[in-house]
Amino acid sequence: MTKTILLGALAALLSLTSCSNNSNEETTSSPSFDEVLTSRRSVRNYDASKKISEAEVRDLLKAAQDAPSWANQQPSKYYVAISEEKLTAVQDMVGGNKERIKNAPVLIVSTYERGKSGFFQGNQTNEVGDGWGAYDNGLSNCYLILKARAMGFDTLIMGMREADKLRELFSIPENETIMAVIALGYRAEEPKRPVHRELDEIVKFF
Repeated sequence: MTKTILLGALAALLSLTSCSNNSNEETTSSPSFDEVLTSRRSVRNYDASKKISEAEVRDLLKAAQDAPSWANQQPSKYYVAISEEKLTAVQDMVGGNKERIKNAPVLIVSTYERGKSGFFQGNQTNEVGDGWGAYDNGLSNCYLILKARAMGFDTLIMGMREADKLRELFSIPENETIMAVIALGYRAEEPKRPVHRELDEIVKFF
């Protein structure tokens, strides 16, 4: 009887230990926000052997939708190149970045609708005007690249792009301003951390 009780207690202890280990694994599987910030880099060399699914891109862009925007206008739009045909086409439209992103499995064109952010009842609210659309698009893109890093992906935001050709390729409406092309994939090497300016050079307290 005593032997049976001891064996039962040992089994229960092992079960608790197993649950504890699983709990720790779940806890440590997701990076902290600080880890996301410090590990995110602009990556210019991607691992060709690793792919990203449409479902994963959808999860990523859902997170980007949580970004704040002027009066919740949500002016940002995204056009995703994931097929070989569209990827090859977009690679030819990013200037000198073509070789840097040739192995990225996803390329995302980021735009914003003009006349929404920065406007009230069709009238420009202040001197910034449609600049607020670009501002909101930047916030949305920021959510995108941070969520990408949290999911284990890497990104490169490219300002060198042939807007007219991209507009034609994706049938982007004329009322949308094309801002950037964002490469999405897995880093093939560890990028260097850039040197940042001293905080006091960019901040003033009053």
